[in-house]
Amino acid sequence: MHATFLGVSTILLSDGETSLMTDGFFSRPPLLRSVLRPLRPDGAAVDRALTRTRTDRLAAVLVAHSHYDHAMDSPTVAQRTGAELVGSPSTRHIAEGYGFAMDRFRTIQVRTPLRYGAYEVTALPAEHSPRAKFPGTIEHAVHPPASIGEYAQGDCFSFHFAHPDGRVLVHASANFVPGALDGYDADTVYLGIGTLGKQSDQFRRDYWDALVTRTGARRVIPIHWDNFWKPLDRPLTPLPRFADNFRRSLRFLTEKGRSEGVDVQLPVAWERVDPLV
Repeated sequence: MHATFLGVSTILLSDGETSLMTDGFFSRPPLLRSVLRPLRPDGAAVDRALTRTRTDRLAAVLVAHSHYDHAMDSPTVAQRTGAELVGSPSTRHIAEGYGFAMDRFRTIQVRTPLRYGAYEVTALPAEHSPRAKFPGTIEHAVHPPASIGEYAQGDCFSFHFAHPDGRVLVHASANFVPGALDGYDADTVYLGIGTLGKQSDQFRRDYWDALVTRTGARRVIPIHWDNFWKPLDRPLTPLPRFADNFRRSLRFLTEKGRSEGVDVQLPVAWERVDPLV
């Protein structure tokens, strides 16, 4: 198994036979445009990313929740790659508005494993980071161009990937549902840290305990820390200070990892790695 980090919580996993992707967000419109104008997927940006990663076929695109920085491009990515699109009822409304083939959409049933090649993928209940913008669910088809507010959050999920090579957990948002991961161990956690730096010390400790200590993970790869208002073909930079305190988050993760023998590695965009080594 190898993995490629593609910004925010977009992870490409492949074992050479089967390829899967979480979220698939590549448009990354600038901040002012995101706030002031209706948005549509940037098909050229999607195509560039798929070409650069040599991805012409995906078995599934799995959507963690329905905010635009997770779900806006997901139907386009799935359409380009022949993938099954997997998400909440809110994500289904996004796909519907895009004209996605609904016989290739699968509504998530939590704790019900899905089989793709050698992967067993299980969606587990998750919670968005505190004080999230655009809460609630999407109740109608979303037809692009659409405002970011139309991409309401919907249900949130973590994705547990069990494979003969090992177990990987992709957890997009810096919050947790107590007990949601009980019984699901992981070798590596792709850990969402967006706005973690704005939370209390106790929150960070509880978060680490729920996602790292209790899963038995020996490696943590922080995700959703990058400034997604900048293009992916430029070097990634952290979210601006008004949105988060990245240095505080990274310092906390580094200290916890050192004290508990957990390897913490900040990912490099586009770099194909073995997430289990």
